[in-house]
Amino acid sequence: MKAFLALLLLGAVPAAAQMPDPPSGATLLLDETLGLAEHALAEAPWSEEGVPLRRLEGEVEQRSWEIPGDDTTLALLAPLRASLIEAGWDVLLDCAAAACGGFDFRMAIEVLPPPAMIVDLADFRYLSAIRGSEGLSLLVSRSGGRGFVQAIHVDANREEAEAPSRSTPSPAPAPTPALAVSDRRTLAARLDAEGHAMLEGLHFAPGSADLDSGGERALAALADWLAEDPARRVAIVGHTDATGPLEANIALSRARARAVADRLVRDYGVASTRLEAHGMGWLAPVASNLTPEGRAANRRVEAVPLP
Repeated sequence: MKAFLALLLLGAVPAAAQMPDPPSGATLLLDETLGLAEHALAEAPWSEEGVPLRRLEGEVEQRSWEIPGDDTTLALLAPLRASLIEAGWDVLLDCAAAACGGFDFRMAIEVLPPPAMIVDLADFRYLSAIRGSEGLSLLVSRSGGRGFVQAIHVDANREEAEAPSRSTPSPAPAPTPALAVSDRRTLAARLDAEGHAMLEGLHFAPGSADLDSGGERALAALADWLAEDPARRVAIVGHTDATGPLEANIALSRARARAVADRLVRDYGVASTRLEAHGMGWLAPVASNLTPEGRAANRRVEAVPLP
């Protein structure tokens, strides 16, 4: 496996050999060429002034892999780092979790959206490096008995890039804007001060518990809040408007809460034991059900910290 990881890095660098076929069990989650774009390399850990970033423009390529097994994040990163140095790269930053700056560092760097990359705030490693006009960042983490590796490469000499192309062997959602620190802090403040927080941006078909895409910012913020303290647990609580009988609405709101909890487990690496799903139907409105605007406000899903 360690030899394979070294080859993974070579596949992420255009001047090197072509990507080899992975061994049984390793899964390529994302293989994407953005064309002319920008990528920021972290040059130092987070401080009160933020994270110093070196921004490079050129052709940007990004890949991620899921790797089964019990290897630590250091064991996953070490062969990649050795291959970089051997290939003539100069390391800018090599740090781990709290030494990088924890949550604030993770919010400042580019992270591919789940499920292409899952980051445990207590167990991740980051490395940035340059070689001539090229820049490369590596992010390694573990979640749920799996390792995750993200590699983003930028080459300023390849600015006249061809049209973006993408090859995704396994499904992955379209990239979304990076989670703003304000999103995370707003959700945390509401959970701490009010004892609950609405998960904004979630969309369900009318009368259905099928969760469409959307709500990534809120779900990522909640997952990060949970990751900060292993003792934290939350109830996901669904609410509906007053259309239809109470029993049916309680069942629907519970099913929607369960769909959100399942999304957190599947795409954000949250342990199922830290989540409960409940439905209130139309018993806890936040607005009048006599207007369309009020009914829309009442249809929501909230997170409630558990004691």
